Amino acid sequence: MSYRVAMDIGGTFTDIVVHDTETGALRASKADTTPSDLTEGVLTAIAQLEVPPTEILSFVHGTTQGLNALLERRGSKTLLVTTQGMGDVYRIARGNRSQMFDIHYRKPEPLVARHDTVEIGGRLRYDGSELHPLDEASVRAAAATARAGGYAAVAVCLLFAYTNESHELAAEAILREELGEEVAIVLSHRVAREWREYERTSSTVLEAYTGPVVRRYLTRIEDRFEREGIPSGVQVMQSSGGIVGAGYASEHPLQTLLSGPVGGTAGGVALMQLLGRKNAICVDMGGTSFDASLVIDGQPDISTDGEADGFPVLMPLVNLHTIGAGGGSVAFSESGALRVGPRSAGAQPGPACYGRGGVEPTVTDANAVLRRVDPEHFAGGRFSLDVAASDRAIAGLAEEFGMSTSDLSEGILDIANAKMAQAIRTLTVDHGREPTDFSLVAFGGAGPMHAEAIARELGIAEVIIPEFPGAFSAWGMLGSDVRRDLSAQYYVHEDQLDRSDLASVLADLVSEADGELARQCVPADRRRFEQAIDMRYAGQDYTLTVPLTELDEPTLEDFAARISARYSEQHRRRYGHATPEAKVEFVSIRVTGLGANEFGHLTGERYREDDIAARSASVWFDGRSWETPIRRRDSLPIGEAIAGPMLIVEDTTTTVISPRASIRRETLGHLTMEVQA
Repeated sequence: MSYRVAMDIGGTFTDIVVHDTETGALRASKADTTPSDLTEGVLTAIAQLEVPPTEILSFVHGTTQGLNALLERRGSKTLLVTTQGMGDVYRIARGNRSQMFDIHYRKPEPLVARHDTVEIGGRLRYDGSELHPLDEASVRAAAATARAGGYAAVAVCLLFAYTNESHELAAEAILREELGEEVAIVLSHRVAREWREYERTSSTVLEAYTGPVVRRYLTRIEDRFEREGIPSGVQVMQSSGGIVGAGYASEHPLQTLLSGPVGGTAGGVALMQLLGRKNAICVDMGGTSFDASLVIDGQPDISTDGEADGFPVLMPLVNLHTIGAGGGSVAFSESGALRVGPRSAGAQPGPACYGRGGVEPTVTDANAVLRRVDPEHFAGGRFSLDVAASDRAIAGLAEEFGMSTSDLSEGILDIANAKMAQAIRTLTVDHGREPTDFSLVAFGGAGPMHAEAIARELGIAEVIIPEFPGAFSAWGMLGSDVRRDLSAQYYVHEDQLDRSDLASVLADLVSEADGELARQCVPADRRRFEQAIDMRYAGQDYTLTVPLTELDEPTLEDFAARISARYSEQHRRRYGHATPEAKVEFVSIRVTGLGANEFGHLTGERYREDDIAARSASVWFDGRSWETPIRRRDSLPIGEAIAGPMLIVEDTTTTVISPRASIRRETLGHLTMEVQA
């Protein structure tokens, strides 16, 4: 077995990167996503690169099954079981408005209605001691409700279970006895061992709602791999940027919620490390969506909590901003104005130029009309684009606005680019970060086509196009580490800190993380652990996560003062001010177990002379046609800056360089674009 395979399953294309461990060669390709059965697209992509199934050493992929189930509201029917008197917590939610000035803002409709919530007797105190024993009869009554109502999942979230899980475990035993193995039972202390009752309930409900969909998918792909004789098993990317085995992912399906897009962030971090850079804006534009994320000081921008479609989630996840803007985004007229997306033509029928029956104008069709794609080399030349069909699709809408097809096509791209630039501002400007301090790393099947325009919109001077840009998320997954995140509530004022107790709790979490890595078959010499503490000034509500270094031994006498000073400095960097003389509170402790990837992130571009005759096309830029050379990426000279206009074609994408930019191919394989204002 010598092939390592990574795959990103998108809404339109399934991207694949293969590493041959014997020769060191890296190859990338694309195959159509098969929505009716995603495993078909997976196997087609493997066959396209002529990888013998029986020789696959490892297989990791990103899946959006859980996220899609949430977005499309096709998750499992869920019953929420909670402590007596707490049945309204989930529905009341929070009173704050996440979009303060949006007069149309509405709270997301809860995934579980009030009549799908059951209260049971028994109660713990805040410190985990028992106030009233669990009422087993009420748990059996809840099981009867689940059985009679045809619920596929039960979410159990009992008060203070993050400090003592005994009531939840006892409830699980009764529910399992009454309901058997067919009904998924999710316990809050396994999802999030942290306080904030609404957020913990929301996280538990999300796992119960999306979990059965994810488990069915993982079971199906594992069964198919076994039938095909693929010995590697299946690994899955997590929302935090690490990989786990399918077995663990089935037990903790919520961890895969942002599985697909996160691979690009992991790749961005690896690329920045290879280049010796610190800050990057990673943009992944595919056929259906546009995902933006950040690399800050060489690390992914990860939060210990976040939200999914408006619902809070208590788990580490990469900060991603996703909008419906991709190559398949449909352009249409609404109230006399031109709109683009979020609705997508998807993989079937796809844009009009795909020749699969699509007739609506899309972003890809606009690029085809402007000749910014090479019809003969699209998707590696596996099929030719029907540019005439794009002309017809755009012409109908152009006539409605009294414009030429080329002018309207530029308008479609301008709107799409403005929407994507605004998504990036949400992660940067809205958080006090200046986009011009970052390089723009563009990937995805459509990312390099729009990168220059997005960078110019934001005032960014440098765009980096990595190797295999159309499959860069898969490349990021290929070299990622195994990762397991653990946390424990640890609320104590600075003056009451028991340093020995803190050291003991941290040691217990490290031991637990070590066991989890062992379950993932990570050798002991490739395991490492990162520790951190969630802290806040006394009286504050929310926290900042302060990493601990190897020198931060909790038993040392100056530990609290040292960590407090570090928290104040981090507070100053984040918010522009700090109060070093104020007392701090410790809120939660975190341990991340990492299993180093044996191979890491590899570069693998091979250089060769272009054996294709020089070609050019009339490409539309800034309201006029320019005679534009079409070059293969692997024929560009290394280190030479070439002025635009130019189209650079390769198997997974097309890079568009206008007359106001230049491109340079670097020794490490990536392309650097210099963008003029």
